[in-house]
Amino acid sequence: MKVYYLFFLVLMSCASTQNTSDKKAEITFFLDNWHKAAAEANYDNYFNAMSDESIFIGTDATENWNKTAFQAFAKPYFDKGKAWNFKAIERNIYFSQDGKLVWFDELLNTQMKICRGSGVLVQEDGQWKIKHYVLSMTVPNENTNDVVKIKAPIEDKILFEKK
Repeated sequence: MKVYYLFFLVLMSCASTQNTSDKKAEITFFLDNWHKAAAEANYDNYFNAMSDESIFIGTDATENWNKTAFQAFAKPYFDKGKAWNFKAIERNIYFSQDGKLVWFDELLNTQMKICRGSGVLVQEDGQWKIKHYVLSMTVPNENTNDVVKIKAPIEDKILFEKK
């Protein structure tokens, strides 16, 4: 009897691992296609992947947009046929226990060199949608002081306004 129980546990563990692998492949495909839509300046595919209540946070301290504001910012780039081209070089994907919520982080090869993206996906009507996305530039630790000197005059104004 113990052998059957052990066999059952191993079988369930393999099924769970396979299910997780399939889900990760599905999310990878979804995110890769979202980035591809931007690279191809496909406005509809890019923004249809985002929830109506989505938030996009860009690399500039002033870039915290809801979907409508982000669409208004991005439309001229898409209309010119050249938005941005991000390709994942590393990605970590995590699932809630019920599988209906996903969060991820990714390193991206971009025109700004390596950037980091992170986000949250939810299922809406059986489809994955981006609910929240944060894009940030990476800065090597040994260059932090140099970068701070460059951005300080701009961001000091923002800090003063936020007081």
